[in-house]
Amino acid sequence: MSDQKTIIRYSTAFKQKVISEIESGKFSIEKARKIYDIGASSTIHRWIKKFGKNHLIAKVVRIEMRNEQDKLKQLEQKIQQLESALAQSHLKNICLESMIECVEEHYHIDVKKNFGTQVQQELMSKSKNNR
Repeated sequence: MSDQKTIIRYSTAFKQKVISEIESGKFSIEKARKIYDIGASSTIHRWIKKFGKNHLIAKVVRIEMRNEQDKLKQLEQKIQQLESALAQSHLKNICLESMIECVEEHYHIDVKKNFGTQVQQELMSKSKNNR
């Protein structure tokens, strides 16, 4: 008498029944394995991957019209353009601030304070001349 290994094949209907009971919460994978005398829990995990529906719950399905896709692409491009413009503006601001600091160091004056004072004096002299 030879020792032959018994290969058990489960029908698709049986697999789906076990999976539906697990997905509904009636049984855990381990409890279903014991109740139905299924060899290993990895077998049930394979069935769930193949036939189960719970993997769809975590996915987001977006249905949209073609013009909505085009509009979305346009908005994304606009966002990129605005972000680029903002970055350029920040760089320009940094350059101007650096220039002001260089002028202040080279001429030993406070450009920001003097500029404000100088503008006020010019406005006052113009307003006096217009009277």
